[in-house]
Amino acid sequence: MEENRKPKVLIVEDDSSINNLVYDALKKHGCDCIQAYSGTEGILNFKNDDFDLVILDLMMPGMTGEELTRQIREIDKTPIIIVSAKCSTDSRVDLLAMGADDFLSKPFDVKELLARVDVQLRHLSYGSKEEADDNNKMSYRELVLDRSTYEAVLCGKDLQLTRQEYKILELFMLYPSKVFSKQEIYEYAWNDYYMGEDKTINVHISNIRSKMKKITAEEYIDTVWGIGFRLSKQK
Repeated sequence: MEENRKPKVLIVEDDSSINNLVYDALKKHGCDCIQAYSGTEGILNFKNDDFDLVILDLMMPGMTGEELTRQIREIDKTPIIIVSAKCSTDSRVDLLAMGADDFLSKPFDVKELLARVDVQLRHLSYGSKEEADDNNKMSYRELVLDRSTYEAVLCGKDLQLTRQEYKILELFMLYPSKVFSKQEIYEYAWNDYYMGEDKTINVHISNIRSKMKKITAEEYIDTVWGIGFRLSKQK
């Protein structure tokens, strides 16, 4: 997504009151929005314009949200947030397997919807930076990440990281001068909405540090008290 451009969101919802509620909230949040009131209208809009995000309902006349999700995924990887009263675990699993990126149950809190929108748009921003990098390997001092194999090597030795540990280091190395909050780290590494303070990030950072200390005495992650974490500055 280009900098200084408003994110463009397609809203597909047959209930006009809900459609207008989401539209008004996103407009105030700084997004450009297009409204559609059926799956058929939604796919026509999607094919005729470029969108950064799609928010859609499942139970619509004509083309269902499931079919719309499938057709969107045949075209590209634009993030999709499902907002629906069909909230069973099986429904969520099926939709995520089909290609949806997030799911919010009705009735919903507008603030939570906006937070989930921010998560998807933030990932889109990170993704655009990644796509510009043709080299799958990222390096910082003696640390090398291979983004094609998800391997991390420090001083020539495999760190044997978990997926989340790898994603945390990947985020730090994408922006080596930035201090990241726990919320930013969680939303990037877990691809989920950060619900508040817990020990998850601290535990994963501690695990990464422990694995690194088995290989080198050099510090690679700094704690910035009251703010978050970042890569240690090169000496």
